[in-house]
Amino acid sequence: MKVKVQTLDAKENGDIELNDEIFGVEARADILHRVITWQLEKRRATARGARERSDVARTGKKFGNQKGGGTARHGNRRAPNFVGGGKAHGPRVRDFNPSLNKKIRTLGLKMALSDKIANGSLIVMDNLAVENGKTKVLAASLAKLGLGHRTLVIDGAQVEQSFALAASNLIGVDALPAIGANVYDIVKAETLVLTRAGVEQLEARLNG
Repeated sequence: MKVKVQTLDAKENGDIELNDEIFGVEARADILHRVITWQLEKRRATARGARERSDVARTGKKFGNQKGGGTARHGNRRAPNFVGGGKAHGPRVRDFNPSLNKKIRTLGLKMALSDKIANGSLIVMDNLAVENGKTKVLAASLAKLGLGHRTLVIDGAQVEQSFALAASNLIGVDALPAIGANVYDIVKAETLVLTRAGVEQLEARLNG
């Protein structure tokens, strides 16, 4: 499919041919849900496990008489109510590293990109060069393009330096290199912006 290419000044600058096998896939909610769930679970870090009663190296011998001591009838020093004893119901190490087939992850990324085109919320730009890396200049350019409140910009191997500098002070504008493109950020964005270099990098990544 052909998509018009724009500049930061909201002017047309030719067309670009997008691969239908990447940008023309019918989106499925179940696939997107699986990939996003996997991605968010991969971000989770497990808690540091506490030492429980069986992990504490203290005596298990009954240390007092059953009667006559004027205290409770304690059995051992590993009990949670003693200083140095095991933690009662403490945090445990949990596994948040689920596996997901690479083909499903790749298909999810293709569906996320295709869904943006289907919804009319994808823009292809020639390049991202911003004069002197000024935030004010970039904000004025983005206003002409009529982007949404949350915009994701995907460039080539690296994000153009002047754009990254100017966009760092703009709320709701995120920039990623093509290698960092992921389903969660694309779905979350209201508008997706790709550069020519970004399209080439994505097609090379997903075709491989």
